[in-house]
Amino acid sequence: MGESMEVRAAITDGSGAFAIETIHIDRPQQGEVLVAIKASGVCHTDWDSLRWGKRLILGHEGAGEVLAVGADVARFLPGDRVMLNWAIPCGVCFQCERGKENICENRGTVPDNRYHHPRGTMNSSFSLGTMSTLAVVPEAAVLPLPEGVPYDVAAIMGCAVMTGFGSAVNAAQVTEGSTVVVLGCGGVGLSTILGALYCKAARVIAIDVNPARLELAKQFGATETLLADRNDKGLLEAAKEVKRRNGGRGADYAFECTAVPELGSAPLAMVRSAGTAIGVSGIEQTVPVDMELFEWDKLYINPLYGACRPQRDFPLLIDLYLRKQLPLDKMVTRRYPLASLEQAFADMHAGINAKGVIVFD
Repeated sequence: MGESMEVRAAITDGSGAFAIETIHIDRPQQGEVLVAIKASGVCHTDWDSLRWGKRLILGHEGAGEVLAVGADVARFLPGDRVMLNWAIPCGVCFQCERGKENICENRGTVPDNRYHHPRGTMNSSFSLGTMSTLAVVPEAAVLPLPEGVPYDVAAIMGCAVMTGFGSAVNAAQVTEGSTVVVLGCGGVGLSTILGALYCKAARVIAIDVNPARLELAKQFGATETLLADRNDKGLLEAAKEVKRRNGGRGADYAFECTAVPELGSAPLAMVRSAGTAIGVSGIEQTVPVDMELFEWDKLYINPLYGACRPQRDFPLLIDLYLRKQLPLDKMVTRRYPLASLEQAFADMHAGINAKGVIVFD
């Protein structure tokens, strides 16, 4: 195959635009794996990455087949079915030694000079770049995938499902018999519902402005739904309804899964005193917060990637899926060829999909 390989990929210029282009990347080197991507999830973060100020291969939710491995890669062989994760822990840094592999201080990556673009420097999004026919990734980004898990399901498992499920199970550690509110019922919100139910929450109240998504939330196990008003600032009126349904007291846990900056503090309004609010969607903008919402003894946490420890968490997700306890096939609501990525983004913004997935032949 020579020293470099031709790939077809969705590439952003970092200033808001993207195009489907043909470029070259180097073959895998020491500790790296070459994967033929079969499916790549479409995520709000992919849309955000269009404006990160650097040229990138888009995509960070992916699964496929190993084509080749570099030196010292012992766990994978050509032909293996695999899924990818973007934690990519080094295993020895300050955070990894404390079990915080999701915030590894020395995440593996493939250097810029291994990507060849006619207009200069580039890299891959989240060190994966899954919206591409081929991806070269560090071995720590790769996990084995059993035959019973379709590539499109594995792709969304690699981020959206892990983020939501892990936020409930690993980060918030939802307690049995508790009341949980989930704000936003896209792929991450639906996965949060699944995580809360795995923890044996007694009530899960799903909130969204889209009736179709609330219907989907019911299919994923939400015990109650609440249609929110787009004009309800901070969802304060919705919070009153949550309290009314709960005997005047807020929920035990509330998860923000909307990626809407103005709703960053909304889960605080939903929880009782000494309750826990969780910012799941990773809002990074500066937003005003009414500090009264923290009263009294409330906790707000902002976990990354569902506090993921890849070697622990993905085998669990795979096992639950294979035992038909995670209905992830229903979460993949539409599939697109790479050439239709613009439409996939449009459908995502319109709230048509729980999760859209790019599929490759």
